[in-house]
Amino acid sequence: MMFNDRIKQLREDRPIPQRKLAAALDIDTASYCKIERGERRARKEHIAIIAELLQADRKELLTLWLADQVTAVLADEKELSDKVLKIVKENIKK
Repeated sequence: MMFNDRIKQLREDRPIPQRKLAAALDIDTASYCKIERGERRARKEHIAIIAELLQADRKELLTLWLADQVTAVLADEKELSDKVLKIVKENIKK
């Protein structure tokens, strides 16, 4: 599951209007809608606010957000992605 799918699911389960989340993030509703559709990325500092409003696990949302960031960077480098992820994993352990 991608970050945008998860926050949309959580928001709809509550239900909380998109405009309320947009206001809390200090962005317009159209920009928030783009985040939910995956057309725009949320900023890292938005995650804690979203997690609080949606009563969600901040670490889960942060994990999905980070996975989205990595996916976006590696999307055009499918042949190298396994090698890149292996190197990243090794370097993080240090």
